[in-house]
Amino acid sequence: MAAQANTADDPRWARIVAHDPAADGQFWYSVSSTRVYCRPSCPARTAHPRFVRLHATLDEARATGYRPCGRCHPEGASLYERNREIVERACALIADSEHELPLGVLAATLHRSPSHLHRLFKEATGLTPKAYHAACRAGRLRTALAMDCTVTTALYDAGYGSSGQFYAQAAGVLGMQPARYRAGGAHETLHFALGQCALGAILVASSPHGVAAILLGDDPALLLRDLQDRFPRARLVGADAGYEDLVARVVGLVEAPGTGCDLPLDIRGTAFQQRVWQVLWRVPPGSTISYADVACALGVPRSRRAVAAACAANPLAVAIPCHRVVREDGSYWGYTWGLARKDALLRREMAEDSPSRTAGVKNL
Repeated sequence: MAAQANTADDPRWARIVAHDPAADGQFWYSVSSTRVYCRPSCPARTAHPRFVRLHATLDEARATGYRPCGRCHPEGASLYERNREIVERACALIADSEHELPLGVLAATLHRSPSHLHRLFKEATGLTPKAYHAACRAGRLRTALAMDCTVTTALYDAGYGSSGQFYAQAAGVLGMQPARYRAGGAHETLHFALGQCALGAILVASSPHGVAAILLGDDPALLLRDLQDRFPRARLVGADAGYEDLVARVVGLVEAPGTGCDLPLDIRGTAFQQRVWQVLWRVPPGSTISYADVACALGVPRSRRAVAAACAANPLAVAIPCHRVVREDGSYWGYTWGLARKDALLRREMAEDSPSRTAGVKNL
């Protein structure tokens, strides 16, 4: 009974029950009832804890005299690692191809069925192979436009089949017209204002399409530098008196984050980032969601790190409520504008009796 209690009370036991692939290589376990040893992600039915012993090293597991499990193969690379290698190879093939690789061709090259590869790829990256190709092509385009070449040359070099196809997608890919992007956003005008709110310094910047940045911090000068880094060649114009109403609405959102966001937003992010932000928008004020739950909601349960990166890239503090994302144990981690501000925002929401922000999803 003591051995059972020790195993069940060990934090590693929960990772075995969850078949957590991220735990592979950190420890192993043996099962006396079947006389095998396994890796934590073993897909076999979980044994009762009284039959399970935990081992810090593979050598300790071997020392039991049991045989390696025939399902999880603890002696070699895990299934998770093998699948990750397949996805990495697929990413490299897509990135190196000027034209879109049909899924069937890509799958045959990697000796997998199309449906299996599609599932693995989406689980690992949050995108389909087709969407990943589009992102790679957009990246090549942005690189080419930053060089001394014409828009026409850049679009064909990036892999767009025709100018018509390119211009139909240009605004979504670049966030502005190609000629303006080629100049590094030099002809884009952003109005901005600096101020103070209960959480410290605040910077609000907007384009003609809506609010493009809400930045929080301690030092106004650092916030302005952050804005300049995000829009290095844009024309930044200090706001006039007519801008004060918009700034007041943003400050009001920060002061009462549970009231909902009705601001016009100019949201700029990758396809995956925007999918993450849509999920966050559906989280009711005062509630939290874990990175793992966001990944599951997107249908990519193994993309927790990609979800965390998307939260970190959010340029619109509070308007896109990344402060509502926490670790699985409820603890805070990695808030761009500081954990104290995250805590303050959540406490304010919990103190408010406010409606859900689900309606705000339309802005995305």
